[in-house]
Amino acid sequence: MGLRLLHLNLHGLIRSHDLELGRDSDTGGQTLYVLELVKGLAARPEVEKVELITRLVIDRRVSSDYSNPVEKLSSCAEIIRLPFGPKRYIRKELLWPYLDDLADQIVERLQKQKYLPDWIHAHYADAGYVGALVSRRLGLPLVFTGHSLGREKLRRLLAAGIDHDQIEQTYSISKRIDAEELALAHSNLLITSTKQESEEQYARYGRFSSKNVEIIPPGVDLNRFHSIDSNLNEEEKELNKLFKPFLRDIHLSPLLAISRAVRRKNIPALIETYGRSSILQQRHNLILILGCREDSRQLDKQQREVFQQVFELVDKYNLYGKVAFPKKHKREQIPSIYRWAANKKGLFVNPALTEPFGLTLLESAACGLPTVTTDDGGPRDILSRCENGLLVDVTDLQAFRDGLETAGSNSSLWKTWSNNGVEGVSRHFSWDAHVCNYIALMQQRLKFLAPRNWTFGNIKETSPIGQKLIFLDLDNYLEQSKSLSKLRSKLKHHSLNYDIQLGILTGRSIKAARYRYAETQLLKPVVWICQAGTEIYYSDENKSDIFWQDSITVDWNRKGVEKVLFDLKDYLELQSTEHQGLYKISYLLKEPSDAILPLVRKRLRQAGLAASPHLKCHWYLDVVPLRASRAEAIRFLTLRWGLPLEKILVVASQQGDAELITGLTTSVIPFDHDSSLDRLRSQQRAFFSDAEDGVLEGLKHFRFFKSH
Repeated sequence: MGLRLLHLNLHGLIRSHDLELGRDSDTGGQTLYVLELVKGLAARPEVEKVELITRLVIDRRVSSDYSNPVEKLSSCAEIIRLPFGPKRYIRKELLWPYLDDLADQIVERLQKQKYLPDWIHAHYADAGYVGALVSRRLGLPLVFTGHSLGREKLRRLLAAGIDHDQIEQTYSISKRIDAEELALAHSNLLITSTKQESEEQYARYGRFSSKNVEIIPPGVDLNRFHSIDSNLNEEEKELNKLFKPFLRDIHLSPLLAISRAVRRKNIPALIETYGRSSILQQRHNLILILGCREDSRQLDKQQREVFQQVFELVDKYNLYGKVAFPKKHKREQIPSIYRWAANKKGLFVNPALTEPFGLTLLESAACGLPTVTTDDGGPRDILSRCENGLLVDVTDLQAFRDGLETAGSNSSLWKTWSNNGVEGVSRHFSWDAHVCNYIALMQQRLKFLAPRNWTFGNIKETSPIGQKLIFLDLDNYLEQSKSLSKLRSKLKHHSLNYDIQLGILTGRSIKAARYRYAETQLLKPVVWICQAGTEIYYSDENKSDIFWQDSITVDWNRKGVEKVLFDLKDYLELQSTEHQGLYKISYLLKEPSDAILPLVRKRLRQAGLAASPHLKCHWYLDVVPLRASRAEAIRFLTLRWGLPLEKILVVASQQGDAELITGLTTSVIPFDHDSSLDRLRSQQRAFFSDAEDGVLEGLKHFRFFKSH
C-alpha cells in the first residue's frame, strides 16, 4: 500500500485553481506552497492518497468554491473543507476559539476511515495546534512547518515601536506562540526552508529540538516560471496596457516588487528609498504588485494602512508617472510580469523585514530576473546557491539605496546574475527535487513510528462507560450544588432506562474522591478522572487505566518541574503530600494572579520540560504531563471505548474549566459560574443556564434523556 498523507492548512482561502494570492494577509506564499506540495506529492508513484484539510467558508463576499466540502485535485488528492467557527470568512487571529472543534472533527473523521494517514503535516501555528491534538490522540507522527513564527513577528513589531498590548490585541500573539510551542513539543519532524530559520528563529522556542529538523529548500514550478517565452510580444503588449496608465516612460527598466500589502513586507521602505534617489528615478520605474483590491474600504485594517502609506509616499516624493500599483492582476500573469521585467533589464526587489520562505525570489530567478533582497532568512540560502543578486539591510535606507543603485549600474553583472538565477533554480529548487527530498526524508525519519489506534479492535472488551456519560466535578459543582436531590432522582431513573452513566472529575486521589463522593448518595460512577486528569479508574477498580498512563507519561520529569519552580516560592507553595499525585504536582497560590500561568509556562518551556500548568478556582495550580488534562482524558475514553463525543455531557462552572467547554463535547454551565467562562458563550455546544436547577435545564435543553 502506498503512502497516505494528511496536510492541514486552516486559514486563508485555498482552492485548486486561481489562487487569490495577496487578497489579504492570510493569502500569501504559504497557500501556494501547500497547494503545489500536495499536487506534487499526488503525482508521485509512492503516494496512494493525499488530503488537504482547510476551513469551509460560506460567505457571499468570497467565491462559492470555498463552500464546497470536497474538491478533487487529482485521482488521489483532494481538498477537504470542514466547518468550524462562524460561517463567514474571518482572519486567522479570530479562529483560535474554534480550533478544538476542528481537532475533534478530524479525529472523528479519521476514526471512520479504514486506514489512518502515515503522517500529518501541519502548516502554520493554527494548524500546528490542531495537528498536535490529533497526533496526541491517535498516535500519528506529526510534521510541522511554521512558515512564519510568532516570536520573530513579536520581536520585529516591538523593534518597530509597537506597543505589546496592541500587538496582542491585533495578532493574538501569545496564543500563536503557545500553539507553536505545543506543535514543536509533539512534532516528530520540523521542516524548514532555510538554515537561518532553524538556528535563529525556531531555536528561541523552549520545546525546539535541533535533532528534529530537516531543511528542504522550497520548490518552484518550472513549467510556469521560465525565462524564454514564444509569446513574449503578446505578453509585453498586455502588460504594457496594465502599467502604462501609471507610467510616463514605460521603457525604463523596472524595479519590481510582488507581495501582500502587510507591514512585514516593508513596501513603504522601498518607496521611501526610491523617492530619495534621483539615480533610481532616472533609471527605473517602480512596479508594485500588491494583490487585488476592488474597494480599499473593504480591505482589512493593516492593508488599508499600508496602502495609505503608499499613497502618501508617492505624493510626498512626487512620484506620479514613475510608480505603478495596479488594482488587479491575474495569477496567471505573474510569470509574464517577471519575464516582462527581465526583458527590460529590471530587478526584483524583496524589502521584507523578515522572509522565512522567499518563493517570489525563486520565481523571479527562474524567469531570469536578478534580485536585490532583504538579508534575512530564505534569501540568504537562495542567493548563496544561485548567486543572482545582492543581499541588503532593508532597515538601513542608505544601505538599501546603495544596493539598488549598484545592482542597476552594471549590465554585464546583470547578465551574469540572470543566467545564474535560471541555472541555480533548475538545479536546486525545482518542485521535482523538493518533493523527492520530502518523501525520502519522511520515509527515513518516520518509518519506525507506527500509528496507535485507540479503537483497540483486537481487544474484546465490553465498554464499562455506557451509551451516554455525564461528567460532574466533585471538587466544585457537587460541593456547592443545592439541587442534588432532584439530580439524584433524575439520574437514577434515566440510568436504568437509557444507559446514561455518571463520570466524576476531581483533583483528588481515587481514595479521597470515593470517600467524599459517598456523602452525595448519587448514582455510582462508572468512571473517575482523578488527579487533575492524570489517572482514570473504572467503577470500583483500584488500578488506573494503564493505556492512559502510558500515553501521558512521555518525558515526564517530576523532579525537574519542582526544581525550576522552586524559586517561585514568593508566589507558590507546595500543597501537602495527600494532595500530590504520581503525575501531578499541586501548588497553592499565595495571592490570586492572572500572571502566574504565563510565568510558570515560560519556566517549564525554558527548561525543556514536557509539562503543562493548569490553574483552578484562581488559587490551585496543578502541573501535569504535557499530554494530560481532564479534557484529554475524556477524549481518550471516547477513543478507547468508541463513545462519540456528542454522547458526553460535562458540567463546568469554575475558573480553569474552559478546557472542558471547547471542542465537540456538550457542556452545561450553571448560572453561578465563574465569570472567566463567559468568553466561551460563542461555543456552539455550550449551554449557559440562568436557572438555579441549571444542570437539569441543560440536560433538557440538549435532550440528553431522549433515546436516540
